Amino acid sequence: MARKPNYDFEKRRKEMDRKAKKDAKRDEKLRRKEEGAVNDAYPPVTEADDLGPATPDPD
Repeated sequence: MARKPNYDFEKRRKEMDRKAKKDAKRDEKLRRKEEGAVNDAYPPVTEADDLGPATPDPD
């Protein structure tokens, strides 16, 4: 006779997978939020800052 499937195990495993995915999402969101707070402490670099002085040297 074939064994009866253990649906409780499958259900518990599904719930654990769902919880792990939810926790991972929460952690990622928190990490991005913290990185954003760190990045907001410094002014963003603009293209004008990268180009150097606005007037060329007369050399």
